[in-house]
Amino acid sequence: MPTTVDPDTRDRIVDVADELFYARGIQSVGMDEIRTGAGVSLKKLYAAFPGKDQLVTAVLSGRHDLWERGVRGAVDAATTPRDKLLAVYDFLEDWFGDASFRGCGFINAFGEVGATSPEVAEIARAHKASFQRYVADLAATVVADRDAAETLAAQLALLAEGAQTTAAISGETTPAANARSAAAVLVDVATDAGRVAADGRRVAAPPRSSRPAVDRTDDP
Repeated sequence: MPTTVDPDTRDRIVDVADELFYARGIQSVGMDEIRTGAGVSLKKLYAAFPGKDQLVTAVLSGRHDLWERGVRGAVDAATTPRDKLLAVYDFLEDWFGDASFRGCGFINAFGEVGATSPEVAEIARAHKASFQRYVADLAATVVADRDAAETLAAQLALLAEGAQTTAAISGETTPAANARSAAAVLVDVATDAGRVAADGRRVAAPPRSSRPAVDRTDDP
């Protein structure tokens, strides 16, 4: 009779694997170490995940969900459309301050095994594309022209990606603040470019507000 694995056990395996992969890398962590950390037999581990590739996929799926909850939580806590765009960087600053932070898990996985695992490469690309689409939807609330909003989103996403890599290498949170400052300039330029009345006169920009508090419960 096939070994069955209950959802709680499966989740525990994924959580242990996520922690180990993120801290030390995918290739340096063996299935036996994951089995020990999760407190399950090898038989049960392989019943849940027949191979390491399936486990890596599950870990990245969970990390994607965690990232989305964290970013959306920060954005939802902001009030104005401009502040919602900039809240992404507030979330990053809080995440960078976490003792366990060591960069973007998707960039790490892609750099480590993306060349030999088309599935991991595709998961990483899909994750990044999903984030950029989300930022594009936010940008569309401040820039009426969809093409301009998508261009702005691509620029803001690059700032976020660069901040993650720089913070991982430097061990500092300042890349998030620097990215936020640059993002604010891009948002204001894009907004000002579209803020022209029918008679050609520019309309005064709304006042800038300070960053909202961000809940770090869902840091990825």
